[in-house]
Amino acid sequence: MAYVASVPVDHGSPIPAYAQLAEILRSKIKAGEWRHGPLPSVRQLQQEYDVGRDTAIRALSILAAEGLIFSVPRRGYYVHQDVQ
Repeated sequence: MAYVASVPVDHGSPIPAYAQLAEILRSKIKAGEWRHGPLPSVRQLQQEYDVGRDTAIRALSILAAEGLIFSVPRRGYYVHQDVQ
């Protein structure tokens, strides 16, 4: 399994934080970092990337719209099996 180091969200960048976070998570998914089990929780994403709740949720929503992940209510977000 490839490991992608944690890349911080640049709050001074003209690229919105949610778009940066979506790209970071997309890269980790494509690298195979999350194959089994849930992705980190919204709270974990907030803490690790120093972003707000809405930013984390918007980033996850982008990835869900792209078909990379899906949500299970009260369980979290998971990577689709056919992604990698």
